[in-house]
Amino acid sequence: MKRPFLFPSRRTFLMGLISAVVGFFSRSTDVFAAVTSLDPKWRLTKEEWRSRLSLEAYKVLREEATERPFSSAINNEKREGTFCCAGCDHPLFSSSTKFDSGTGWPSFWQPLEEAVNTKVDYQLIIPRTEYHCSSCGGHQGHVFNDGPQPTGKRYCNNGVALTFKTNS
Repeated sequence: MKRPFLFPSRRTFLMGLISAVVGFFSRSTDVFAAVTSLDPKWRLTKEEWRSRLSLEAYKVLREEATERPFSSAINNEKREGTFCCAGCDHPLFSSSTKFDSGTGWPSFWQPLEEAVNTKVDYQLIIPRTEYHCSSCGGHQGHVFNDGPQPTGKRYCNNGVALTFKTNS
């Protein structure tokens, strides 16, 4: 008997479930502890990060939370300049790569060279590519393959994880 599209085979279902469980439990409780390539001056304790950042910025940058869409003024920023990590001020994106994705989060089609590091995120069971500041390890957002050319990428960023510096 042919199985309806909505019902996967038992094997497919179990393999997906196992992948999700392995992904969930393989996540470190401190995702930044294993990162050794970060700038040593940004290897701060949780308490030091909490004192440096607002509660919302701490949750996004250090606990990989996501801010509400359309809640950041940076989403509407149109001036020429550089978007930097709110945790350490490391330059991440040029304003020339910013575009309006309609998602409610600042979006870019390309980061600055060596500005971000990526890893696989299993929080929604389906693997996604997550990216972090290459200097302090602060969580920025996720990369999707639905952006404009020339890269076809959409770096969907949390606005609270960014600061903006105009070109002067």
